[in-house]
Amino acid sequence: MRRMIIGMLACLILPVGCSYKPVRHLASDAALIKAGESTRKDVMRYLGEPDGRRTVGPGVEEYLYAESRQGQLGSLPLVGKLVDPERQEMVIITLNGDQVTNCEFRLLKKDDLSWKKDAEWEPVK
Repeated sequence: MRRMIIGMLACLILPVGCSYKPVRHLASDAALIKAGESTRKDVMRYLGEPDGRRTVGPGVEEYLYAESRQGQLGSLPLVGKLVDPERQEMVIITLNGDQVTNCEFRLLKKDDLSWKKDAEWEPVK
């Protein structure tokens, strides 16, 4: 009887431990993109589809990649958001034709995102 209960618990707990949510590491992925060397194909391979896209000029586009991150202490009950607030990682890549001309990584706090209201990013479908 005891073995059966342990076996049932293992069957219930094991799938939870195997669940996987892919995590993007924008800082390390952006380090693979080199201005003047990388192409649009490299950007898509390393970072995937952008979260936003806008046309800056003739043949010049900017891709936006963004990810919200909670700090290590952010998951503490009640005080986590005060001690270690959520922050935003962002990579902006400028492409001229198929060539990368600029790649910027930014780490922002939630209140630093007010600039997004002024920018006109086209959502990627």
